[in-house]
Amino acid sequence: MFRKLLSTDRDSATILIRLMVGVVFLSEGVQKFLFPDDRGVGRFEKLGLPEPEMLGNLVGFIEINCGFLILVGLVTRLAAAPLIIIMLSAFLATKVEILADQGVWEMLHASRTDWAMLLGSIFLLIKGGGRWSTDRLLVK
Repeated sequence: MFRKLLSTDRDSATILIRLMVGVVFLSEGVQKFLFPDDRGVGRFEKLGLPEPEMLGNLVGFIEINCGFLILVGLVTRLAAAPLIIIMLSAFLATKVEILADQGVWEMLHASRTDWAMLLGSIFLLIKGGGRWSTDRLLVK
């Protein structure tokens, strides 16, 4: 089963998606701790989410660790799954209100990065880490 989780194809272009998804999540996770009032705990409080301190730190921790794992291509599929959950939660917590208040075009504009991260993470869940990944080395 673990071998199947690590399996991937030989596509070398997958590294581009890994770089995009990994760098954005890693940097956003770090920023949740560097700028907690704007991007971490404070943002979760402003959104009215339950247990904002615990949730903000947990999301930051997951983004840092899963972003790093995706960058190096280690357990890529497993690392993508929590990031998909985070992105779906972000849509529900922030973009549904924009849709209701300002309409579809403003919601689409405000969620462009969210869509890229969600779809990039889904791509990695489906495809795995690609040719230049630690996953591929371990399966060999």
